[in-house]
Amino acid sequence: MTADTSARYREFKMPDVGEGLTEAEILKWYVQPGDTVVDGQVVCEVETAKAAVELPIPYDGVVHALRFDEGTTVDVGASIITVDVAPGTPSEAPAAAAPAPPTEPEAEAAEPKGRQPVLVGYGVSEASTKRRPRRGAAAVPGQGAATAAIQAEMNGVPAPAPAALSRPLAKPPVRKLAKDLGVDLATITPTGPDGIITREDVHAATAPAPSPQAAPVAPVEASAPAPVAATPAVAGRETRIPVKGVRKATAAAMVGSAFTAPHVTEFVTVDVTRTMRLVEELKSDKDMAGVRVNPLLLVAKALLVAIKRHPDVNATWDEAAQEIVLKHYVNLGIAAATPRGLLVPNIKDAHDKTLPQLAESLGELVSTAREGKTTPAAMQGGTVTITNVGVFGVDTGTPILNPGESAILAVGAIKLQPWVHKGKVKPRQVTTLALSFDHRLVDGELGSKVLADIAAILEQPKRLITWG
Repeated sequence: MTADTSARYREFKMPDVGEGLTEAEILKWYVQPGDTVVDGQVVCEVETAKAAVELPIPYDGVVHALRFDEGTTVDVGASIITVDVAPGTPSEAPAAAAPAPPTEPEAEAAEPKGRQPVLVGYGVSEASTKRRPRRGAAAVPGQGAATAAIQAEMNGVPAPAPAALSRPLAKPPVRKLAKDLGVDLATITPTGPDGIITREDVHAATAPAPSPQAAPVAPVEASAPAPVAATPAVAGRETRIPVKGVRKATAAAMVGSAFTAPHVTEFVTVDVTRTMRLVEELKSDKDMAGVRVNPLLLVAKALLVAIKRHPDVNATWDEAAQEIVLKHYVNLGIAAATPRGLLVPNIKDAHDKTLPQLAESLGELVSTAREGKTTPAAMQGGTVTITNVGVFGVDTGTPILNPGESAILAVGAIKLQPWVHKGKVKPRQVTTLALSFDHRLVDGELGSKVLADIAAILEQPKRLITWG
């Protein structure tokens, strides 16, 4: 590319849309080659390990090429779209790349030092994620073969070395993937350019060998007689779904939480008839006009009051410093099932909100999650969480802590059941609550007091006034 064309064509690179994330999947393109774009216009939606995010383009111009197809996972720093910022200017245009991973020189295309693509609360690092190839990458006199190989990899070019001393070539995200999956890079046959190990190579090394039953079978007319066992019916009995994005991050977080924090779960069944009556009264209250009032609202308020009465439950464990960090604020997480998987956005400073404000925040949080618009910032910094399994008709469960949090409250289905009330068996609205907590932070006495307070408030909601 000449100096003229390098000034005319701009490469928009995948930004770091989260804190330290190394990759993102392109979910949807909103533009195609030939479309006119303006500074700040959203051109695509990507999904990271934390959330789906829309990316705005940082310049005006005409789309020249899209570098990747929808559904492709792209490393941070890789060029994803080329924009002609001076359409109509006669110059040699670069070849429009088909949607495919860019080569090392393409990934190093210059980006203007002016306005950087910045999302809400996130920006891109000034440092490049790749190194530019340098001349003279071969070993210098006195340099060992292994050192030369490592130096060559850092410079982006392969260097020959004895097999016993060579270091497999792979990008940092691929190395991290291999480490997470327990794969030795030295055992992998690379398929990437210049002998570089790709993400697909790592996944292939962990995939089980295909069984005869699962192998694809050619049509009978075009093949020789096949064994009776190898039939298309058997091949169609399983479906494999790639685990990535939010679902992959959630799985890793839950495993980490379950095997890091010692979980304890306690249960209580409570008569919430008076709470359900209060819900109906609040629906017609003019001060609650325009907001959604439901049992979850009063459960959330009951949890906040219980935390106020027992503030030591609102804490986190600092493993590095070997300290318990008490939080003097409550960022209340609400677990939400979405098409992309489980999300846990949280209401910042929920402890300071009035009931109408809490209702408004709950409504916004749920609607945003259902639309798939929850931002990474909305899911960070949570202290305690509520999960409402009752909406699925489930009585209760043993919830797993959101990583870094001290407690999670599961609310079961509210059902009309026979209950002893004032010495007589009567039909009452009853539910079961389950509180899981980190036993490093919360002992049995403290956890029991918190759960008992929540139950007492829901049984006699006037305690929201006397205790709150």
